[in-house]
Amino acid sequence: MKRIVNAESSNQFMKGLIPVDNRTTPPNFIKNIITEDLRSGKVQEVITRFPPEPNGYLHIGHAKAIWINFALGGEFGGKTNLRFDDTNPVKEDVEYVQSIQEDVKWLGYEWSEKRFASDYFDEMYKRAVLLIQKGKAYIDDQSADEIRAMRGTLTEPGKNSPYRDRTVEENLDLFTRMRAGEFQNGEKVLRAKIDMASPNINLRDPVIYRIAHAHHHNTGDKWCIYPMYAFAHPLEDAIEGVTHSLCSLEFEDQRPFYDWVIAECEMENQPHQYEFGRLNLSQMVTSKRKLKLLVDEGHVDGWDDPRMPTISGLRRRGYTPEAIRDFVFETGISKSQGVIDLQTLEHFVREDLKLKAPRTMAVLHPLKVVITNYPEGEIEWLEAENNVENPEMGNRQIPFSREIYIEQDDFMENPPNKYFRLFPGNEVRLKHAYFIKCNDVIKDAEGNVTEIHCTYDVETKSGSGFTGRKVKGTIHWVEATQAVPAEFRLYEPLILAEAPEADVEAEIAGAEAEVVEEQPEKTFLDQLNPNSLEVVQGFVEQEMKEAKAQGKFQFFRHGYFSVDPKHSEPGRPVFNRVVSLKSSFQLPKA
Repeated sequence: MKRIVNAESSNQFMKGLIPVDNRTTPPNFIKNIITEDLRSGKVQEVITRFPPEPNGYLHIGHAKAIWINFALGGEFGGKTNLRFDDTNPVKEDVEYVQSIQEDVKWLGYEWSEKRFASDYFDEMYKRAVLLIQKGKAYIDDQSADEIRAMRGTLTEPGKNSPYRDRTVEENLDLFTRMRAGEFQNGEKVLRAKIDMASPNINLRDPVIYRIAHAHHHNTGDKWCIYPMYAFAHPLEDAIEGVTHSLCSLEFEDQRPFYDWVIAECEMENQPHQYEFGRLNLSQMVTSKRKLKLLVDEGHVDGWDDPRMPTISGLRRRGYTPEAIRDFVFETGISKSQGVIDLQTLEHFVREDLKLKAPRTMAVLHPLKVVITNYPEGEIEWLEAENNVENPEMGNRQIPFSREIYIEQDDFMENPPNKYFRLFPGNEVRLKHAYFIKCNDVIKDAEGNVTEIHCTYDVETKSGSGFTGRKVKGTIHWVEATQAVPAEFRLYEPLILAEAPEADVEAEIAGAEAEVVEEQPEKTFLDQLNPNSLEVVQGFVEQEMKEAKAQGKFQFFRHGYFSVDPKHSEPGRPVFNRVVSLKSSFQLPKA
């Protein structure tokens, strides 16, 4: 299912009617809830939070969660915290903490406070002790597999653990010894004592603490037991005074446990959880486990590979924060789930770049042309507009001489009907320059065309007002003696499947999921596109020699390109194609 929503507000933005940083969120159910909570006095100040786990890089799906939390927090005059849910030291790293902060700032958002779940470990431990004292938690000696086997199914109740009826004193003693490091990983866990027959599997005595003898990026070696995400998250919200805990729809089944933790741990603040439909794009995998597998096995060039759906990957490819913000604004806020066509995102990239990116010429598959009647050793400077749709960007000077490069597919020795580009005896216009006519073809010993010879008509200079005759084809070119060698990286979707994550993976698939390190299924690797990257060598105009990293350009007929910050070298730029020039996709009319 593909859906596009709120086209009217998006079209208004593109017409410049709504400032990008002052747009209010479109009407939605969360906005209605917040409005009523403020009107009734239920809350005095709106506090939201964006709470990523630092176990990977942020992806395009996170962009929607970031927008929702920061936009709603700011719209109601409240605040939004950036909080790292760092409860699993085995998977987390300071590298991810740093990348997340960079991505949020790059998208244009500033948090009110930066917090870490690990800042509250002492408080969480006290609340766990309180649950034990109330008879609401117990130490279980079963293995993760045994716990899972006794958990039951959607149609069958679970079975009580043989350790469920331990005394409060015994549980307190064992929990103290767990903290002291007396037991090995997996030897014991602390479970909430709720109801093994509950129709909601998440309430069947979920694990709330496990043993992990691992160094933590923030607390070092202070702890060897760590709270589970599902237990820690509501406590963090309550401690920080979060009023509206906003998360994606896969957490809906976790909400009863969220409320149970808040109530049974006797938290003073009473946050409430609200779920929205997450962002799923066609031909994109956003499971961090799967993305990490792509990185670890070398299928991509790191987390910031331009084919990756990560924010850093999109940034390196050349996407702009404005385009991403416009895209997530377009998707709106609702409870419905669906797969949005990748072309929707690409549409907003084109819309953002078409007035920003200077237009220039690049030859990706060069074929030399010698203009035999042009004076040898002479270079002429021609004037060209930088962006015909944005005159304020001015003009540039481009060199023209006896030798130029054109695209190989702009010449055919034996063309089909209605081929209007260059072939023996045919005349075309060179963009910003002259008419040229092909007179001779040079081939190597194998019969491959290596060079073509043409003549030019000096009377046909672009801008001269020449009206003597017309040609049907216009081709681009680059002057040969000053051309800058460049590498071009052309991308196609990394995933062939239209909806590779139709069975959307939850960030938390159950309490026991964190007890044992589970490996992601590798079947999705069968969906990798072997042609997702094509690297070609060609030339760009001479002024592109000093193109800066992340500089954006529109190459005539080829698309929008951005200077790769990772592989470009002085005098030899590498360009990533951001998007092609045209697409058949259109936003629905209001």
